[in-house]
Amino acid sequence: MANRIAAGEVVERPASVVKEFVENSIDAGAAHVSVQIEGGGTRLIRVLDDGEGMDQDDILLSLERHATSKLTDEGQLSAIATLGFRGEALPSIASVSRMTITSRPAGAELGARVEIRHGRVLKVHEMGCAKGTVLEVRDLFGNMPARKKFLKTAPTELAHIEEVVKNYALAYPRIGFVYQVDEREVFSVSAMADDLEARVRAVGGRRAANAPLVRLDEAADGVRVHGYLVPPDEMLATAGRLRLFVNGRVIRERMVVHALAEGLRGFLMKGARPAGALFIEVPPASVDVNVHPTKQEVRFQRPTLVHQLVSLAAREGMMRYQRALQDELFVVPAPKVRRPDPSSPPVVSASVEEPPSTWAQPELAFAPLTSREPAPAAKPVASAPVPAAAPAAVPAGCPVGSDALRPIGQLLGTYILCEGEEGLVVIDQHAAHERLLFEEMKRQYAAGAVARQALLFPKVIECDREEKRLLARFAAEISALGVDIEPFGGDSYVVKAVPAIVGHLAAEVIVRDILTQLESGGSGAGSKTEAVLAGMACKAAIKGGQSLQPEEISALLRRMREAEIFSHCPHGRPVVKQFTVTDIKRWFHRG
Repeated sequence: MANRIAAGEVVERPASVVKEFVENSIDAGAAHVSVQIEGGGTRLIRVLDDGEGMDQDDILLSLERHATSKLTDEGQLSAIATLGFRGEALPSIASVSRMTITSRPAGAELGARVEIRHGRVLKVHEMGCAKGTVLEVRDLFGNMPARKKFLKTAPTELAHIEEVVKNYALAYPRIGFVYQVDEREVFSVSAMADDLEARVRAVGGRRAANAPLVRLDEAADGVRVHGYLVPPDEMLATAGRLRLFVNGRVIRERMVVHALAEGLRGFLMKGARPAGALFIEVPPASVDVNVHPTKQEVRFQRPTLVHQLVSLAAREGMMRYQRALQDELFVVPAPKVRRPDPSSPPVVSASVEEPPSTWAQPELAFAPLTSREPAPAAKPVASAPVPAAAPAAVPAGCPVGSDALRPIGQLLGTYILCEGEEGLVVIDQHAAHERLLFEEMKRQYAAGAVARQALLFPKVIECDREEKRLLARFAAEISALGVDIEPFGGDSYVVKAVPAIVGHLAAEVIVRDILTQLESGGSGAGSKTEAVLAGMACKAAIKGGQSLQPEEISALLRRMREAEIFSHCPHGRPVVKQFTVTDIKRWFHRG
């Protein structure tokens, strides 16, 4: 009865059995693990490995409650270094199924086989078998029909099992995994000698296989955070799947997800979720893995450090992704050198020469492009410019005035079309300009020098009780954001200056927009002010449907080339989409 009660905690569904068996295989040092399923997991679960194996006495001992070979003294309990350690799984599973264990340790001539039915040992005998262990479970919950009826459909249970196998395939790229359902191979990966990126691509599905992954890797004070995320454009609200691991153990941890989202702030669209695989390595003594029956939750000794490191890893990973994308889009490849003929001097191709075109890029300083409304005329109407930031360092190999992107026009007055080295590049002009203005506003805010526009005639506005409370609470932030506002008696306030970037808007609209963002823009002070700055940048950026002159497009591209961050608008919408030559040829059936 005690074993069956324990099974209620440990064995939630067939995937729980697979998890426990695979963890045992990994702890046993297996190099290859095979998982075979029939009947959705209730008819048969078989896990085979080539690990160290067990002799007959150890097999029988493993069926005793709380018997484990993974801890040898009490002190090890505070620094768990194995996936299993409590000794509950095998007896619990055996109590609700028909189980067979076949195993042979290295060096032994014969192995042993033990058959158990609903917790009672029926047969024990020697037999010839391969090195390692084979664990078989048949008729899961056969003696607990009430429990069995609560299982989901076979496809749902199989999806849970597949997720378990893929999780451990990700965590242990040195191990080869095979997953079969009803004698059909569903998933297979060979041992990859700790090549984590290759394993992420193999396991992560179509998005991870084809996308340029974002690499994360940061370490401090004995803690390391590393892994790979799919690019933000692929992080969808419904399809995002983030796999988290602590010391090789699959976990669910809201704090880590929150930290990752913080690091990706400004790159994820609202509702989108991070996707990929994140690994956290900490000293075993600094994490408690014994806080949940299925060991899927942990408690960190230094959660603040872990949170900060995860957030930093995400931010730095996205910065590297930006630089790689910049090189891909804007850096002119080195001229191709033809293999020299012994009888003639080498010939260098002039592949970067551009034919004369009305879309050629002149040398211009970056024009802020602060037009407000779509203009029917070819040239937009400009308003007061925002002081441009000092140009960032041009990526290595990208000569000033030369660019790998060649503008070829606009689509719908909204998207800039360019010919790139790899095919067609489409740029959302509003999103691109919005990000550039946002980054400039952040720099001004950090320096305490947001450009202000003094009002020729100060504007008196009326505020209700809640607005007056917010004006008092956020007085310092409002001033730092470029608004000069003072009480004017009663419910009246006088606005004397506003941020120059939105000087074209009514003072009352600016103040109320700022108050709204400060009240609801995020949980931290940084996220609140960034929400305000993002709103300003959105209102100041060129709009969709607005025609641009060639020199204005060139200026925008040049600023993108020199920017530190440019790939997404502050709200996470992508700025750039590439269509490769291969894709285009495939559309038109040109091999």
